Formats: sequence, C-alpha cells, structure tokens
Amino acid sequence: MILFQNQDLEVRKLEPVDAEILVKWLSNPVVLEFYEGRDRPLDLAAVQEHFYENREEISQCIIEYDSVAIGYIQFYKIDQEERELYGYAAYNGTIYGMDQFIGEPAYWNQGIGSHLIKEAVQYLIHDQGADKIVMDPQAWNTRAIHVYEKNGFVKKKFLEKHEWHEGEYRDCWLIEYVK
Repeated sequence: MILFQNQDLEVRKLEPVDAEILVKWLSNPVVLEFYEGRDRPLDLAAVQEHFYENREEISQCIIEYDSVAIGYIQFYKIDQEERELYGYAAYNGTIYGMDQFIGEPAYWNQGIGSHLIKEAVQYLIHDQGADKIVMDPQAWNTRAIHVYEKNGFVKKKFLEKHEWHEGEYRDCWLIEYVK
C-alpha cells in the first residue's frame, strides 16, 4: 500500500518480503555507522523481531526511488512517556515521531533524503493531522541534522547520553517541526 509519492520517490507499507532487504541494509557496516551501530548487525531473526512483532502503533514503510527499494522510514504518535521525557507533557496537540535511513549508500548525497523528509512532513501534517513532528538524531550526525534543518526542523533540546550506539551512550538533539 502506497502512503505517499512524488516524482521518483514512493513510500509504501513494509511487507513480509522486505525482511531480506532490511537484513542487507542492517548488516552493512557503512549503514550501521549511522543507524543502530556497527556492533549491532541484524540477521533475519533480529529483523523479524524488531520490525515485524508487536509494531501495531508504528507505521513502518519502505522508501523506493525510481522503483528501487533504498531505505526505511517509520512514524508514530508520541506516547505520554515520551511527551514527558521531551518536555511536551502539557501540550495537547498531536505529535508524531519519525525515524528513517537510506540503506543504499549509492543513493546518499543526492538530495533524496531531503526530498523524503519534505514529503514525509507534508504527509504527516496534511494526512495524519500532526501538529508537531519530532526526531532525536545523534548530535555527531551533522549531515542528517543539516537535512532536517533545511526542511524546517529546529533544535529544541540537547539530550545528553540519550542513545546507545557502538558501545556508549551518545548525545542527541531533540528536533521539532511545527505545523
């Protein structure tokens, strides 16, 4: 099922057949440097557990570019626990979280990530009723942060030692897009 598309970019729901491509991406050290960590490659069993079990609250999708699967994106309504952690406990609007990666390095640095973020934001605002969209990229990932800022996200809160990555807790930025 296609959720949104524009020009050569298409985002569709994750299907069981996509498990093999997720294993390919999430066992590649070049990709893992930026997503999950090179010390945590995923095999088929781990992909099945992480991406296919008990995930009803998360919209999980495959990113296609020119009909080629190149990455993964997920979005979800932020729950009360995350609202409190991020300082949104008193906010009454709808907040979505979003995570993504391009798993085919040959497609990096071509503007596809920026195009994806722009289209995903429009989909969440206009089709899902999001008032805010938040992400928490690792602070050292300046390339990703630049893409997010270019597409309207603003740094809101520094999250010290927030995410386990390659043997240590890493700092992250809470970034926000407001409708």
